[in-house]
Amino acid sequence: MKILMVSWEYPPVIVGGLGRHVHQLATALAADGHEVVVLSRREAGTDPASHPTTDELREGVRVIAVAHDPHEFDFGRDMMAWTLATGHAMVRAGFGLHGSWVPDVVHAHDWLVAHPAIALAEFFDIPMVSTIHATEAGRHCGWVSGSISRQVHTLESWLARESDALIACSTSMCDEISDLFGPGLAQITVIPNGIDSSRWPFARRRQHDTPAELLYFGRLEYEKGVHELIAALPRIRRAHPGTTLTIAGDGTQQGRLVETARKYKVVRAVRFFGRAGHDELLELLHRTDAAVLPSHYEPFGIVALEAAAAGAPLVTSDVGGLGEAVIDGVTGLSVPPRDAAALAEAVCAVLADPAGAQRRALAARERLTSEFDWTTVAAETARVFSDAKRHPREPLARMPIIERALPDR
Repeated sequence: MKILMVSWEYPPVIVGGLGRHVHQLATALAADGHEVVVLSRREAGTDPASHPTTDELREGVRVIAVAHDPHEFDFGRDMMAWTLATGHAMVRAGFGLHGSWVPDVVHAHDWLVAHPAIALAEFFDIPMVSTIHATEAGRHCGWVSGSISRQVHTLESWLARESDALIACSTSMCDEISDLFGPGLAQITVIPNGIDSSRWPFARRRQHDTPAELLYFGRLEYEKGVHELIAALPRIRRAHPGTTLTIAGDGTQQGRLVETARKYKVVRAVRFFGRAGHDELLELLHRTDAAVLPSHYEPFGIVALEAAAAGAPLVTSDVGGLGEAVIDGVTGLSVPPRDAAALAEAVCAVLADPAGAQRRALAARERLTSEFDWTTVAAETARVFSDAKRHPREPLARMPIIERALPDR
């Protein structure tokens, strides 16, 4: 098949797990013999003169990275204007394919590319498949308030309802999409995120007499629950003196997390590492005694797979996709979200029983190779593409914006 993927991030532009997901999926599909073109963007804060649109073949994938045009918008300050401007640049680049290459399907990744994906699917008169990686309502525990959040929710709804097929990364995410944007949606297929285990070599836990080291890695946002991990740290240190916590990542909550560490008098025990490159992150995962991921909301949790692949014992919350990616007591330990006491207890259980933690880490790694291999993920995704049929478009009615707490899944 000829597949046109549209994503607002693709290496070297990586914001979160979405960019890594699209990269691995695109290269796996290309390896299976499909023709894949990825339409993405240049780095933020650039302009067409210094960073013009590029069109190059990488790892069997044709990657078109569009220049920001117009370029005077800042994502944080002018989110919707920035999104529309970026979408316009993608549409213009997509139109340029006509005559030399015509796709069979458009694959959209999240609301930020709703405008170009919908426009290009209509222009080429082909099916559009959308992967909904997360929702605005989910990130805010079901509540959509404020102008920007309402606009994001509306774009998500528009993308979902315009799609000829939908992909969700977990059963809980499938239910969330149906609850928020149904009824009348196209079929939703659950395909978990994959992982290339070869990039995350497994290391057995080090034997040491020094204090334990904990690791959180990911975005520093409220829904990631890092503040609860900091709140749990004094209890952990009472049971296991000297335990330290490394926080690798960046985000809007870093200042508040520093204040939380001061509040609980653990400033010296918490290290803010910043955004870690792949090799740096691998070294952190090989050193840690437990990777702790206490999210309030997690559609899937690719970070859990990365930690499992590297052999880091896992302690996670049991919400959303994390509750499906980690089997409590088998491949890691899971606790309810927003419960610092339960989190502390689980971490202490890992530190008190290194042999048990090692057994669970081994089981987690074995599960990755059977259930989360990118070859399997790509084949299942290709089946969704081939089954998708472009349906007649009808004018969409105004949908109410749901403002209620979604149940934890």
